[in-house]
Amino acid sequence: MEEIQTTKKLSSKGESLTKKGFRSLFQNKAALVSMLVLGVISFLSIFGPIFLPNDLDTIYWDYIQAAPTTDNWLFFGTDANGRDLLVRTLFGGRISLSVAVVATFVSLVIGVAYGAISGFWGGRTDAVMMRFVDILYSLPFMFIVILLVVVFGRSIFLIYIGIGLVEWLDMARIVRGQTLALKHREFVVAAEALGVKQINIVWRHIIPNVISPVVIYVTLTIPKVIIIESFISFLGLGVQEPQTSWGLLIAEGVDLMEVAPWMLLFPSLFLVICIFAFNFLGDGLRDAFDPKTH
Repeated sequence: MEEIQTTKKLSSKGESLTKKGFRSLFQNKAALVSMLVLGVISFLSIFGPIFLPNDLDTIYWDYIQAAPTTDNWLFFGTDANGRDLLVRTLFGGRISLSVAVVATFVSLVIGVAYGAISGFWGGRTDAVMMRFVDILYSLPFMFIVILLVVVFGRSIFLIYIGIGLVEWLDMARIVRGQTLALKHREFVVAAEALGVKQINIVWRHIIPNVISPVVIYVTLTIPKVIIIESFISFLGLGVQEPQTSWGLLIAEGVDLMEVAPWMLLFPSLFLVICIFAFNFLGDGLRDAFDPKTH
């Protein structure tokens, strides 16, 4: 815990690294704007469909494939079946963002635990565990998704599993590298000399000291997961009607982009803005909390 305690204490020369990091983050205009944008998109995706008068699957027979209009709150127009594209875009944000958050959380839990144990134990244990990671790396991601769909059928839950089974691999490697650098530090050696159990050393001393790079990597993983989910839905292996996601909406919009470009424009715009915002936020966190930048 020596490093964490050091970063939390104020030195005689000035601020702690944590306070300096937050100050640097709040001075980063791109990161602040990104947090605001993500907050607005998340709020609209969660509460927008609740307060808008139209439902997800309500069909307006007089507005089949209609361009954006103020009639009946159809500000984004309608899709090929006459359904409100604004409501479907916001509801699609729920699915895409929830998949990104849940799958990233699963990869975070598995990857951090796996990488910390592998790096701390070392030796044959580390070799076996990392060879298992290499084997999973060699399996095509789409093969895993298709296999899950064939065996269990299509469901949003399978998307969580499929993405989580792949994304934790990078997290495990990052944590393992950080653990290898920490396992010989004085505070770890002192804990071992005092007879602290190895699992407690990993939980109380190793994992807390790798949180900073992990948090930074998480903000870069979320947009990657959003793209993966969109790609899966684009291929027709993701969420199914009447539910939708940004990827599924984009797939529908591509087929009609020449006659109804708004069907492609609005879901794509939400997706691109969200991905850029997460990337800018991740860059801001890296610049603020990476010790090498201070």
